[in-house]
Amino acid sequence: MGITTAWSISAHNDNFISTLAPRLLPLIAAERDEPSARERWDSWRREPLPDFRTWWQPFGQSCRREEDALNSLHELTASGEHVQKMYDGLSPDGDFSLLTDVWDLVTGAEDLFISVQSKEFALRSFFHAIGPDRAVLLPGWCGNFLLTSAEVRETLPAVERALGFTPQERAEAEDQDWLGYGDDEESVLDGPLRMWRQAAADARGLCGLSVTIY
Repeated sequence: MGITTAWSISAHNDNFISTLAPRLLPLIAAERDEPSARERWDSWRREPLPDFRTWWQPFGQSCRREEDALNSLHELTASGEHVQKMYDGLSPDGDFSLLTDVWDLVTGAEDLFISVQSKEFALRSFFHAIGPDRAVLLPGWCGNFLLTSAEVRETLPAVERALGFTPQERAEAEDQDWLGYGDDEESVLDGPLRMWRQAAADARGLCGLSVTIY
């Protein structure tokens, strides 16, 4: 059975960020502090995966290490069970919904980046395309974060370093982003940095969420 996933980054005022913080920050911390998640992160940082076009070739016995590394990255970049509870309505305050209480509050298209994918996680392609040395500069944990306007300004230089590319670097990253985009769809290589720059200019906070919709 297939899945549909979403990775979103939305801009909000600080009052909303402070309201959301007690609900979301402990869940992000729980994801980050799981030993298995840290092991997967450290493994990917030590040995990034090769060109994604080699991943689906048959793995022989001598390639077991590569297969394990691929499975590890897949687990790392899938939506985590803790943050996922906020979408599924299974968090302690189950009347709170990411759909109606976060996403539906965004009134301007410029205040939201969202990548919805069928049978895939946008974060997985994004992480592979930019690599671990850039990904480590991003705040939060695996696409999930909640930042006040002050924290957006503080983290913008690091995000600029992570997502600023020379023409050659951009071409290499695009070559490893397998999602494909329609004319009106924003790339995972563009949307996050746009949101950071805009939020910093507008003195707004940011909420990033990676979840399985169904």
